[in-house]
Amino acid sequence: MKKGIVFVLSGPAGSGKSTVRERLMQKGRNFHYSVSDTTRKIRGAEKDGVDYRFITKKEFEDGIAAGNYYEYAQYTGEYYGTPVSQLTPYIEKGVNVILEIEVVGAMQVKKRDKNAVLVMLLPPSYAVLEKRLRDRGTESEEKILKRLARSREELQYFDEYDYFLLNEDGKIDECVRQLEMIAEAESNKTKNNPDFPNEFFK
Repeated sequence: MKKGIVFVLSGPAGSGKSTVRERLMQKGRNFHYSVSDTTRKIRGAEKDGVDYRFITKKEFEDGIAAGNYYEYAQYTGEYYGTPVSQLTPYIEKGVNVILEIEVVGAMQVKKRDKNAVLVMLLPPSYAVLEKRLRDRGTESEEKILKRLARSREELQYFDEYDYFLLNEDGKIDECVRQLEMIAEAESNKTKNNPDFPNEFFK
């Protein structure tokens, strides 16, 4: 059995990462969503253990010290990280794992796993990004401006990603299908199927 592949989905706040990931998971494909730990507060209808595992800063820092994180980063003053326990069992079973993480964490994954596939999700324009953030109505003006400034920093990593997808308003299914096509192509790469020639002649 071939191993699963780690797929990283990154993008500025407001790009629609959670929406795309949720729609992908609803389709029941060969994906496990790695629930990240975070020290930020719960937003809206988010559920602990489903969208994120919401923990204290001390718990997170203790986890870092214990080597429990596959990757982690700080974003707008809060920790985000992927527990090793969310990846290894699934990868070994041939299940793809999708990580919804920031660019700093994505760069850690890229160094750690040469087979990881990095996908950057973007709105069609900066103006659309700003509108989405303001329409949320969940954050202060200061937070919004920090997120907009951060988006400029994140786009500097554009060339480090393998693919990018535009998440246009009203076209979520098209965006998800493109992500599925990327997963299908990566799954069929020869480097991800090194044992196939031997299996073929059995």
